[in-house]
Amino acid sequence: MSVFPSTAAAKKAGRSKPAASCSPKSRNQKAAYLFVAPLGIGFAVFYFWPLLQTFFYSFTEFGAFGGNTWVGTDNYVRVLKDVTVWQALGNTLIYCVIGLLALPLAIGVAALLNRRGLRGVAVYRALYFIPFVTLPVAVGLVWNWLYNGDYGLINEVFEWFGADRRYWISDPSTAVYAIGTVMVWSTTGYYLIIFMAGIKGIPQDYYEAAELDGAGPLRRFFTITLPLLSPTIFFASIICMINSLQTFDLIYIMMAEKNPAIGDTQSVVSLFYKWAFIENAQGAAAALAFLLMLIIAALTLVQFRLQKRWVHYA
Repeated sequence: MSVFPSTAAAKKAGRSKPAASCSPKSRNQKAAYLFVAPLGIGFAVFYFWPLLQTFFYSFTEFGAFGGNTWVGTDNYVRVLKDVTVWQALGNTLIYCVIGLLALPLAIGVAALLNRRGLRGVAVYRALYFIPFVTLPVAVGLVWNWLYNGDYGLINEVFEWFGADRRYWISDPSTAVYAIGTVMVWSTTGYYLIIFMAGIKGIPQDYYEAAELDGAGPLRRFFTITLPLLSPTIFFASIICMINSLQTFDLIYIMMAEKNPAIGDTQSVVSLFYKWAFIENAQGAAAALAFLLMLIIAALTLVQFRLQKRWVHYA
């Protein structure tokens, strides 16, 4: 028997191909899936699944001793017919408008802090950012003392100018705006950091060319800084709107249960808390939360539609 392979066997062996190995593209895709998997699993478990549960519970009503009963669209009918819901929605929109005032304030301060030759920028930046990282409980307690109608510092300052004392967070005509002011004060530092980073990303060549052409600081701000900062403003406006529409902690801390203005300052989220955890109306609270999510999604979609008209990408 010959130890050499036959011609047919040799041809067959020559035609056989080695086992296919994974291409670099497929390996990169698998690696990408592995990196995204923790975030995707966390999103599914802590966001998507609770969203589905909330949607399901919005069609049910919980019993006093547990268990839920299917009630169809009754919860949504209750939400749409309840006067307090519309009042809370109006207050929430006011909070949203007031909260957006933090953006122009942060833009102005960021432009001032980005001037050439300014010393101590890190100190100013830290001072503005401290209110944002301060616990809301501490912020609410401090501002409660400042707004106090009997011995508050704000009333003391107003009395120096001959104004009368006011009970800022007990008066329905001023309570919403008083809380909104605290929102602006506590969030301006966060948006300041974002806008300072955005201004740093604008090439200095534009400013130098405009300065050579005789453009002053205001002209450079409105013709260079604002247009090139518009993508950052767009991002910050969406974040600010979403956060303002979910206002809860400051209202909960600053408004006591016996405060006569508590109904005039109630937001949608604080009303959700009242229904779900105080009045034991979890089904109606779930419907209210789902409607708030739809409102936030709709307003965000409108912003994305309108951004094509005023956002300029360099």
